[in-house]
Amino acid sequence: MRNILSFLWEISKIVIIALLIVVPVRYFLFQPFIVRGASMEPSFNSGDYLIIDEISYRFREPQRGEVIVFKYPQDPSQRYIKRIIGLPGETIQIKEGQIFISEDGEAYMLDESFYFFEPSVTLGDFLVTLEENKYFVLGDNRAFSSDSRRWGSLPENYIIGRVLFRAWPPTAIAKIITPIYKTP
Repeated sequence: MRNILSFLWEISKIVIIALLIVVPVRYFLFQPFIVRGASMEPSFNSGDYLIIDEISYRFREPQRGEVIVFKYPQDPSQRYIKRIIGLPGETIQIKEGQIFISEDGEAYMLDESFYFFEPSVTLGDFLVTLEENKYFVLGDNRAFSSDSRRWGSLPENYIIGRVLFRAWPPTAIAKIITPIYKTP
């Protein structure tokens, strides 16, 4: 009987220690996310298992090109994944299939060749100036993405975190690199 109680006590200690380590990491640092849908193809496919970094944005601002997971503004219980295209204070214009960004009167066309291997066309005519703490996000699969073109800018406080790592499928395991954009 004593051996059984000793065994149960040891198992209990292991479970408690594991929970004390896993729960804070899961809820405050990193979070899993499974991609659903085609809005981020070819970068991410439906069923990809991603690890989201929830702590970076406590120390720095989100950057253009980062892929983020956020609460959908029209239904915060849903989670979406998109790429940051426009930053607070910038004017974003979509015309003739291209994205133009301007800040302080300087405008340039966004070069997305880092994650698009074939020329991409962004449908629609759109013009918005982003307010403080607002971001413009787009899916990589522009023809099949519900994004800022449809529901407007994304408030910063809806951002959960940035995609850090793809953990599944095994053939696509990778650290996610943020593109460096060419500007004039």
